[in-house]
Formats: sequence, C-alpha cells, structure tokens
Amino acid sequence: MNRLLLILTATLALTLIATGSLFFPPQAAAQATSSSKQTSRVHITKGPALESARDDWAIITWTSNNPGGSDEHFGVVHYGTDPKNLSQTAKSHIRLNPGHSYTVFRVRVDALTPKTTYYYKVDSVNASGASDKVPSPVKTFRTD
Repeated sequence: MNRLLLILTATLALTLIATGSLFFPPQAAAQATSSSKQTSRVHITKGPALESARDDWAIITWTSNNPGGSDEHFGVVHYGTDPKNLSQTAKSHIRLNPGHSYTVFRVRVDALTPKTTYYYKVDSVNASGASDKVPSPVKTFRTD
C-alpha cells in the first residue's frame, strides 16, 4: 500500500513539474507561453514623450494598442542629432500581456552627449525583428 501511494505521489509530482503547474497556477503557466492574435492595425495612443533626461541618457515612453502576436516584443527608438539621419537605435524588451488592450513601452537611450539636441521616432518589433509598422513622427529632446 505504501509503495503504491509513493508511486502515485511521484507520478503526480512529475506531471505537475512537467506542465509547470507545480510552480505556477494553471492560468499563469498558460500565460507564460501564450501568444495572442496579431492586431490588424497598431497605432500609438499616447506619446511618444520624453519621460526623463540627464546629461548622457534619456527615457522615451509611449503607449499603443496591444500589437498581439508574439508575447516577446521590443520598444525601439531610432535617434540622432540630424532629424533626417536617425541612424542610432536603442531598444528595450517587453513581454506583452494578452489580457490588456494596450501596451506601454519605455526605452532608455544611453551614451548621449551633454547639452545636445536629439531627434527621435519610435516603433515596436516582435521577437523576430518584424516591425509592428507603428512608427511615430519625429520628435526632439535635449540632454542637460
């Protein structure tokens, strides 16, 4: 009897570990591996805007409707000191929440020059690098 109980307990434990249910409730385990339907049209609903800037870094933030598709996404800032040549790029990883209708992106731009005007536009891309086709107009900020 004890041996049968031990075998049943071990089998249950291995099943729970294999499905992730031992460490996460079923909803969380499903959420960690899910992806949602790709949105037909992604658009920026707020921003982009400068959240904060110092002499050598800045944080750019914006909100869009949830792009859907792959949970793994990146906020991307294309920037430079010439508005016609935004050749530098900063990006920040984000995990989409399929239960939310919107996504807030926040990207830190490093290695900036003090007292310099920068121009930028934002976009978002999925894990494979494909754009969500939501580029913003060119905006500007100045470092301290």
